[in-house]
Amino acid sequence: MQVTETLNEGLKRGYKLIVTADELDAKVNEKLAEAAPEIEMKGFRKGKVPMALLKKQFGERLLGEAMQESVDGAMAKHLEDSGDRPAMQPKLEMTNEDWKPGQDVEVDMSYEALPEIPEVDFSKIKLEKMVVEADDKAIDEALSNLAENAQNFEDRKKTSKAKDGDQVVIDFVGKVDGEAFEGGSAEDFPLVLGSGQFIPGFEEQLVGVKTGEEKAVEVTFPEEYGNADLAGKPAVFDVTVKAVKEPKPAEIDDELAKKFGAEDLDALKAQITERLGAEYEGAARAVMKRALLDELDKAVSFDLPPSLVEAEAGQIAHQLWHEENPDVQGHDHPEIEPTDEHNKLAERRVRLGLLLAELGQQAKIEVTDAEMTQAVMNQARQYPGQERQFFEFVQQNPGMRQQIQAPIFEDKVVDHIFGQAEVKDKKSTKAALEKAVESLDDA
Repeated sequence: MQVTETLNEGLKRGYKLIVTADELDAKVNEKLAEAAPEIEMKGFRKGKVPMALLKKQFGERLLGEAMQESVDGAMAKHLEDSGDRPAMQPKLEMTNEDWKPGQDVEVDMSYEALPEIPEVDFSKIKLEKMVVEADDKAIDEALSNLAENAQNFEDRKKTSKAKDGDQVVIDFVGKVDGEAFEGGSAEDFPLVLGSGQFIPGFEEQLVGVKTGEEKAVEVTFPEEYGNADLAGKPAVFDVTVKAVKEPKPAEIDDELAKKFGAEDLDALKAQITERLGAEYEGAARAVMKRALLDELDKAVSFDLPPSLVEAEAGQIAHQLWHEENPDVQGHDHPEIEPTDEHNKLAERRVRLGLLLAELGQQAKIEVTDAEMTQAVMNQARQYPGQERQFFEFVQQNPGMRQQIQAPIFEDKVVDHIFGQAEVKDKKSTKAALEKAVESLDDA
């Protein structure tokens, strides 16, 4: 195998690989020798077929396999000897396209090498951690929200009109073309107006009804409605209003606490204090992580593989375009050209990504099986009833596993750096913390 350098410019590398005909022939013979003991052929006992006959019968079939293995082996040996780590899969291109058996194979190999990452003295990085305590105001606000969620409904006067947010208890029969349809009827159904529980237009027409009133509600089923027999069709619901009830927040007392699994109100307050503390801690960590990444971005400078920056910029531009055009679900849209702003953000992400990956490798940081399992379980909860299918999908999809693993690895590296940086607690307020978190989205 001959390897000749053809390009060494910045991070770009190019090489010409030549696999000689003799090397290919030796590789084919090696494969035939391995298979010979198991080969049977008419006129010969098993394992006794002459090599020349085997080569004539199977040689050409094994030649392509031998060629691929030789090139892959040469590439692997070159990367091991040179210490290069390609940013992306090296590009291999056979240059003698008119190649015939018995000739050498010539292959051009090109790639972008990952750069050398400079060392960072973490002890020189100074960070502030916002410390916020759960005060009485925050606890009372949380209790009020719980009381509102646990609200009861009490009858309004019979002459009172239903308002948005009220609960109406109704009997109804839905009809399409004058015929009642399956699943379109109910009795004593409690419906909170404005909840969006029914199809668009239904609840709005019940605002203003009174107890005992009968009303024909005319609506049209959405085109994307789940039942194809009803999708896009106009319907009339004959509704009888049996009660109009106004919302009444639950009392903040021991009974409310028991509804949420606590022994009494003091125990519920303790739970809320703990939960708010965890929320504040998580938010403060996110703010400090951004500050750390900003410091690292300023502290290091090295060449970036153009292919990684280009791919990242394209992904950023594509994602932002879809956020600005939410009605377009697929990818049938004009080509999206990254802007200078996209490219600048891509450079930052690639730089920090390479830096954190290198730091994690140096610190021998790994994502454990238990951490991966927990992360997959957390995501599986988003698909109730399909958890098992989600687990199987993740197991069979390396890209999905990497997507789940990457943020866990990054957070472990960040925690590792926090442990070496100079971190000072800064007592703060909930409002200041919320403002700091909001600024993360703006940056």
